[in-house]
Amino acid sequence: MIKIEGLDELTSKLDQLAQSASELHGSHQVPLTELLTPAFLAKCSQFLSPDEMFAASGFEVKSTEDFEAIPEQDWDAFIQKNTSFGSWTDMLSAASAEWAQARLGL
Repeated sequence: MIKIEGLDELTSKLDQLAQSASELHGSHQVPLTELLTPAFLAKCSQFLSPDEMFAASGFEVKSTEDFEAIPEQDWDAFIQKNTSFGSWTDMLSAASAEWAQARLGL
């Protein structure tokens, strides 16, 4: 007879993963500070925080409205020049994927 150990632990981890995945289902409003963490920004830019990135951009960003008023092509040009991403959309997608992976415990 073969004895297999660790199945209870594996089952527990899979249950936790399923629960976390269920909590991620649907839409979420995540603050930029949770997406653009210091660790994420360190991997793709010289910035340590979203505020530092906005300050370096030359655009005045004190509110959501300020940010939304920046012409998309100008912001994409800043992101392309100062990060490893080709656009703001690419950067947000990567940050969102990391956020989701962290919530799943991966």
